[in-house]
Amino acid sequence: MHLDHSHEGPGALSADAHRPDGTRRALRIGLGGPVGSGKTATVAALCRTLRDRHALAVVTNDIYTREDAEFLLREAVLPPERITAVETGACPHTAIRDDISANLEAVEALEERLGPLDLILVESGGDNLTATFSKGLVDAQLFVIDVSSGDDIPRKGGPGITTADLLVVNKTDLAPHVGADLGTMAADAAHRRGDLPVVFTSLTGDDGVRPIAEWVLQRLAAWQRGTARPAPAATAN
Repeated sequence: MHLDHSHEGPGALSADAHRPDGTRRALRIGLGGPVGSGKTATVAALCRTLRDRHALAVVTNDIYTREDAEFLLREAVLPPERITAVETGACPHTAIRDDISANLEAVEALEERLGPLDLILVESGGDNLTATFSKGLVDAQLFVIDVSSGDDIPRKGGPGITTADLLVVNKTDLAPHVGADLGTMAADAAHRRGDLPVVFTSLTGDDGVRPIAEWVLQRLAAWQRGTARPAPAATAN
């Protein structure tokens, strides 16, 4: 049974920062974005980059399968006991924003079973531009879109793009092949997001996850100092 958490909309406070024994719980970061944008690839790359320095675990969400979790298990990005899956049975946004009980129970069970963790990544199933995480479930959220979906995606906006703590524009290497203008995407993203940070990257590159990992590490350092919501500087590659 999960603890008593508030899970109102995006403006609500984050869940209690402490475990029942009084120790500080893991930082929870949500990853959302449309199907095929690179969410699971982002999770895998972050696990490979951070696993030697920090204790982390992953919760994936799919509607009727455990496909994303199975991919992470095949790739051996973490030991199997550190990866768990939630089958939402409905639109993915429901389980990360509306009825978050299944995800709350999953993240809390990981900490109870594994002991103290530094970071838990919660990956949403593929959703549309309206997907956001409840502040009762995660402490920060990043939203992944990709260049191949069209350079008008940032201009279309939607809560995922406009309010996520970090926007990741993935697959920049494909821009010349799909006729996408990265400059236009950057300008539109800045217009929609104001001072919120945006990262342009390609996860197929050797160092593609670096700016995302740096942002996560900034959030983690602030969390461990007891500062729930730092204001990281925007990074664009």
